[in-house]
Amino acid sequence: FICGKCDCGLNPNSKYIVLMDMVPADDHRYKYQNSEWVIAGKAEPTVPGRMYIHPDSPATGLQWMKGPVTFHKMKLTNNTLDQQGHIILNSMHRYQPRIHVVEANDIKWLQFASFTTVAFPETVFMAVTAYQNDQITQLKIDHNPFAKRVPRFCRSKKKKKKQKK
Repeated sequence: FICGKCDCGLNPNSKYIVLMDMVPADDHRYKYQNSEWVIAGKAEPTVPGRMYIHPDSPATGLQWMKGPVTFHKMKLTNNTLDQQGHIILNSMHRYQPRIHVVEANDIKWLQFASFTTVAFPETVFMAVTAYQNDQITQLKIDHNPFAKRVPRFCRSKKKKKKQKK
């Protein structure tokens, strides 16, 4: 995720912590049918939300306003037992990323500080874990360095299914 250049009235000399989380965009589960996303039922329960703390935090307002704020190191998973601190999402559900800006000198003061939350409706996305389209799978392999092992496993499952027929 790239937040863009932050020019949101931050005090250039104050320190800020920037965080991101994901919240359900609605209360539905989806399926992809006839080339479109359709509601397939009620959403699965979500695990307690996790916050991703931007690795440059805390930084001065001046530092945050210098250029784009990116979240490319944030990792997503559908593993509800994750112990790595990744953001846990349910597959086939829609999510809204939110950015939180907290004026604080240290992460230990995070819970006591006031914060501003921003969400952009155009960033709502569908969380998926497997692709039926080989071109989309290749796109994921080419552009997501953390997903290189997953598509091979998915393809081998498809081959096994075809062999059983």
